[in-house]
Amino acid sequence: MQAMHIRKKQTALAVSTALICMHAAMADDDVQMAPVTVVGHYDNAVGSSDAASQGVVRGSTLKDLPLLRPGEILETVPGLVVTQHSGDGKANQYFLRGYNLDHGTDFATTVNGVPANMPTNAHGQGYSDLNFVMPELVDRIDYRKGPYFAGNGDFSSAGSADILYVKKLDQSIVNLTVGAEGYRREVAAGSITLGAPVQQSAKGAGSALIDQGPTLLGALELEHNDGPWAVKEGFKKTNAFARLSDGGSTNGWSIDATYYDAQWNSTDQVPLALIQSGQLCRYCAMDPTDGGNSTRAIVSGEWHSHDADGYTKVAAFAEHEQMALWSDFTFFELRPATGDQFQQAESRNIFGAQFVKGWNHTLFGHDSVTEAGLQLRHDNIDVSLDNSQARVPYQTVTNDQVGETMSSLYLQNTTSWNDWFRTLAGVRGDAVAMNMTSYSLPQNSGAAAGKKLSPKLSLIFGPWAKTEFFMNAGKGFHSNDARGVIDKIDPTTGDAATAVPSLAGSVGKEIGLRSEWVDGLQSSLALWSLNSDSEIVYAADSAIGSTSPNGASKRYGIEWNNHWIANRWLLIDADMAWTHARYATPGANNSAGDFIPNAAGRVGLFRATLHDLGPWTVGLETRYIGPYPLAQDGSLIAPSAMVTNLRLQRELTRNVSVAVDALNLFNRQYYDIAYEQDYQVSPASPVTPNGVTVHPGEPRAIRVTLALKF
Repeated sequence: MQAMHIRKKQTALAVSTALICMHAAMADDDVQMAPVTVVGHYDNAVGSSDAASQGVVRGSTLKDLPLLRPGEILETVPGLVVTQHSGDGKANQYFLRGYNLDHGTDFATTVNGVPANMPTNAHGQGYSDLNFVMPELVDRIDYRKGPYFAGNGDFSSAGSADILYVKKLDQSIVNLTVGAEGYRREVAAGSITLGAPVQQSAKGAGSALIDQGPTLLGALELEHNDGPWAVKEGFKKTNAFARLSDGGSTNGWSIDATYYDAQWNSTDQVPLALIQSGQLCRYCAMDPTDGGNSTRAIVSGEWHSHDADGYTKVAAFAEHEQMALWSDFTFFELRPATGDQFQQAESRNIFGAQFVKGWNHTLFGHDSVTEAGLQLRHDNIDVSLDNSQARVPYQTVTNDQVGETMSSLYLQNTTSWNDWFRTLAGVRGDAVAMNMTSYSLPQNSGAAAGKKLSPKLSLIFGPWAKTEFFMNAGKGFHSNDARGVIDKIDPTTGDAATAVPSLAGSVGKEIGLRSEWVDGLQSSLALWSLNSDSEIVYAADSAIGSTSPNGASKRYGIEWNNHWIANRWLLIDADMAWTHARYATPGANNSAGDFIPNAAGRVGLFRATLHDLGPWTVGLETRYIGPYPLAQDGSLIAPSAMVTNLRLQRELTRNVSVAVDALNLFNRQYYDIAYEQDYQVSPASPVTPNGVTVHPGEPRAIRVTLALKF
């Protein structure tokens, strides 16, 4: 007997690649059916979210996508684009809603409940390095855009994403990948149930041995890559993950351990004029000794319980992270005798915990859920900036020990007032306490604190004709680098430092809709605005080492996302976003104009996935970033960038398959990132003011993966 069951809120869009497992046993007039498991690409059906821009990406999506770097898994979040301006071990650049998020300043990311963003980071505020993520282990990505959700705090003004791993694998896997320019990657992962099998019987179905008890999941990843660069990248990564867990989504627990280590040489951005004139090859470096290393070790755990009265969640983590980066963006402008390379280094210990309690109840006779949460995080950071030559530091710019504690409380209520109207209302309070001991400039030692109260409100109407409507509003914030907040003296000029608030606020609004009116097509449309009190960030580069005072900003835009199951074998995604981003006051920052440099105004993504073509599966993806300003007066514009990636997979046997990835399929010449930058290319050459530096996108590369299951 065959049957199919799909819950009311799940549409065909969520089961495009459904694996439906059923067992039916008949005894007398009774039919016993085992639970049905449905695994799809998306879980964004009508009735499943509280904003048009909120959703869930299933991990199965990633199996069909060609990925140049691990961080690109976030490109499954509609409207978000991921690039790189340095070596593969450095955090990516993220573009969303008119923000060049640098390395994560206004987009909060967690991996298995552990925050990825690093405040008071050696390189950039909110630095979010996702190179330790293993795409093969991802169960789902929960994403939200805008500051409308009380559970999200620091760095989440533009949005947030929670990357969650599976608790067990159906089969152990070994993936072996080889590719151009010395690319090699090996991944091995598997899980085992530690409890003894028990006899379980079902009415009319006999009995069977069922594994019960805690499950141990383990994975190991090794990677090497030289890339297309004239100076070989020599990227080496060791990445390990282990999880012990028990229970399910209702009641259960897990303990995780992560270890990651990477070293690399980097070809940072170089002068565009030198590439155009032929003086510098497209993939050449200005300083062959740039690069970096990064290490992190994480232990985390969570426990959750759910019953008819409500739910409880408890989580905690401890992390040790180290990083060193050697970069050179101005070449010989500052120090002609030695070159302008600088070293950014940090060693950090992080401790965090979260307690969440939810109650199911009625409010004025209507079904309601109230959730209260407490979140704590403490970072103990040794962070420094040094001038260096060939990776050897010779002059200290800053050397600080920083303690930073963020404590947060929130309360959120969801109430269904009738069949077509529900509300999500919340309030969040955050307090940060910073203290710093400056070893290089004792006058800069001190302490600071700040508080923010952030109300949130969402109104959800419908559905009518398989369409629902949303109105969302809320306040958010990002913290500023403790050095920029506490410094009294600018370490590079000796002048009085610019005063910086510890928390920079934002206000976001959105109206949107989500519809499944056309069978097989799920569409969402969002019109949004996001105003930030300031774009102030701490710039930890050798020429600065202090605060860059940038003015308040205003952004608004439109996002249109579409997921279409054309038929049983073809799934199409088309996501488009348009943004208008400006400084709130023309002439802000003592500069002409009101353009926000590196704020991409148009981004788009087209993805097609073909299944059930006999043993074949095909994944095709094209990413587009439109032109964006490099200068505040709009005089310099970065060109658009478009790149297409292709994956062809063939199942050789039930447990053996081969995949071929063609990255940058059409071998287009494009730039991952461009900047306005003063520089001097040699000790004897003149300074180039308002020049343009670029990091070229990588040329076409072919990678072949042999995937084994057992």
